[in-house]
Amino acid sequence: MSVDNGGSSQSRDRIGAGDAVIIVDHGSRRQESNLMLNEFVAMFRDKTGYPIVEPAHMELAKPSIRDAFKSCVEQGAKRIIISPFFLFPGRHWQQDIPSLTAEAAKDHPGISYIVTAPLGLHEKLVDVVNDRINHCLSHAAGVADECEVCAGTGKCRFN
Repeated sequence: MSVDNGGSSQSRDRIGAGDAVIIVDHGSRRQESNLMLNEFVAMFRDKTGYPIVEPAHMELAKPSIRDAFKSCVEQGAKRIIISPFFLFPGRHWQQDIPSLTAEAAKDHPGISYIVTAPLGLHEKLVDVVNDRINHCLSHAAGVADECEVCAGTGKCRFN
């Protein structure tokens, strides 16, 4: 899903100057969950070196896609890459995120954007899930601390 909103027609296959990334999740009523997206965005920015990376929540929390889009433009973005932080394609990826992004783009003529695929079936996700399982089992066995996600929740134990 890509839209040229009157911006540069230059085709590039890599992030460059004038490009920004918005990582968008669903959003939660739990502030702790929303803050985790900020942490992920900081990790992503540090690891990739991309100059403009902003978090956005599709609903229930701020910043919204509109807020993040505006922030990217204010930082000098000419192209914006919307990366859904969702596992699989569904209604949010098919309809909601493209619609919310199109609405945000109306305020910024000349800025093009693209919505990337969700995480989907990726081999690296197998490693992430396996790592979570092994860490949780290690904690339940008393040989590891709780992970940062489960800390204080009592979730990493057998019932």
